[in-house]
Amino acid sequence: MGRFRRRMYDEYAHEFSTDESYNIAYKKVKRIRGFYSHLKIYIIVNVIIIISSLNRIYVGNHFEIRGFQNWEIYSTAFFWGIGLAGHALSVFGRDLFFSAEWEQKKIQKYMEKEAANTNKWE
Repeated sequence: MGRFRRRMYDEYAHEFSTDESYNIAYKKVKRIRGFYSHLKIYIIVNVIIIISSLNRIYVGNHFEIRGFQNWEIYSTAFFWGIGLAGHALSVFGRDLFFSAEWEQKKIQKYMEKEAANTNKWE
């Protein structure tokens, strides 16, 4: 935690320490921030690995870039990506894309659409 955030947290900790909803939200935000840090490092490291593994070979009268076909280049990204997906599931849950809230919004949308269609011809 940065010095400023730690100081702000320490100054206002007495106000929030008994608030259970604040503590739950604080932990959730910390987990989401940890995931995005993990994602950022994943992208940076794998871009460096892929770029550094490219070989330029002079063949005939032109350069050929070799290295995109090697499995070893992408194995780190692949297996680390599986771990990253597991981290995403642990942070966001299984309802990452189609949550119960999304379902309720869609149901409401279709009900409103159906109501608009039935009232259209009256």
